[in-house]
Amino acid sequence: MHMQISGIKTLAKGIGKEVMCGRFAVNKKQVETWLISNLQAEFHCQQNLDLCPSQTVSTIIKGEEQNSYRQQDSLWGIKPAWANKLIINAQAETVREKGTFKQAFAKQRCIIPCSSWFEWQQQDDNKQKFQFSAIDDRPLFMAGIYYLAKQQNQSLVVTLTTTPTAQCEAYHRRMPLLLQENNIEHWLLGGAEQVVPLLDSRMADEFKIVANE
Repeated sequence: MHMQISGIKTLAKGIGKEVMCGRFAVNKKQVETWLISNLQAEFHCQQNLDLCPSQTVSTIIKGEEQNSYRQQDSLWGIKPAWANKLIINAQAETVREKGTFKQAFAKQRCIIPCSSWFEWQQQDDNKQKFQFSAIDDRPLFMAGIYYLAKQQNQSLVVTLTTTPTAQCEAYHRRMPLLLQENNIEHWLLGGAEQVVPLLDSRMADEFKIVANE
């Protein structure tokens, strides 16, 4: 049974300027090739090298058949009736406890394959955009939770964030919760209590960090 939110809005209006982990890139060929080769998952995403909140995100969720996966395209962000802006992130430390997120965490987890993510750092009077990607250029897999907006017949996704690695903390106080490739199946198919250790996991690998225009 899917958790549904009635009347949820997905407009980008009201997004603050300091959104954390609020942009990422999807290289279509890179992501599709890896998923088809390694997960045997049919996956067809759109090329988007600057994906923003409220745009369509291609995710992978648990399939209807046992031990299976399937693609689900969702809009990035939810706007519950009480919120004054779009919610695109949930903290891994509290996702099991917060009323907005706990049911989705228990039943509706997903992964968001991507090629990189972006953060901005204040430098004097300007903000510098930095791109974070795997050193060997393989895809990254962000942990997420999803919802079904009943009135709109649309799925919505929220990405999880965590405290940064030593390398990343110089750029931002948060970073996406990234799953190791061998934990993808566990995250999607495991029970809620079984996946709790993944909420505190960290990728040991360092990232390629490049300043963008």
